[in-house]
Amino acid sequence: MRIETTFGPAEVDLDEVDDPRFLLAITHGAGGGCDTKDIVAVADSAREAGGVVARITQPYRVAGRRAPGSAVNQDQAWREIIAALRDRFGAIPVMVGGRSNGARVACRTAVDIGAAGVVALSFPLHPPGKPEKSRRDELLATGDIDVVVINGGSDPFGVPDAADAAEVRVIPKQAHSFRTGFDTIAETVRPWWSRWIEEGGSKP
Repeated sequence: MRIETTFGPAEVDLDEVDDPRFLLAITHGAGGGCDTKDIVAVADSAREAGGVVARITQPYRVAGRRAPGSAVNQDQAWREIIAALRDRFGAIPVMVGGRSNGARVACRTAVDIGAAGVVALSFPLHPPGKPEKSRRDELLATGDIDVVVINGGSDPFGVPDAADAAEVRVIPKQAHSFRTGFDTIAETVRPWWSRWIEEGGSKP
């Protein structure tokens, strides 16, 4: 599925289910794709819980760029993508997520799009070796929306504090890209789907 945005087309891999209970829209890191094992673990868990899953390749990656460029433009494109998905799937709760840079986008826009919950994989709390340049404000920008953070214990981009999210799961000995722990990722998000379905989120 292709969705046109102000900043170019996005590509969406849809895993549909009969009578979906919710929509999960999840996206990649800055230079990556939507087929990483951590994203797939979250997507599989959501589908098993009755959700339709949209794995979204953002416009800058469709265009062949590795760097996302302007955060303002990236966030606006994401809002347009979610709006198009809402038009397709109707009034079901929307959960958003991403890994690394994609997690930042999901957090920054969660309130605007009325998300019911956020899954943040390898949230990059700060640039490597620069803890003074914290991105904690992006996590807190989600307001009352629950965020589940899953990071590796050896992530050079840092690990959010437990107080910064509804749940922070740290997988020991894993760096920014997970090599193991995919069962733990699935187990962490699994109980949240039902909770977020009940809360429902809101349509802007």
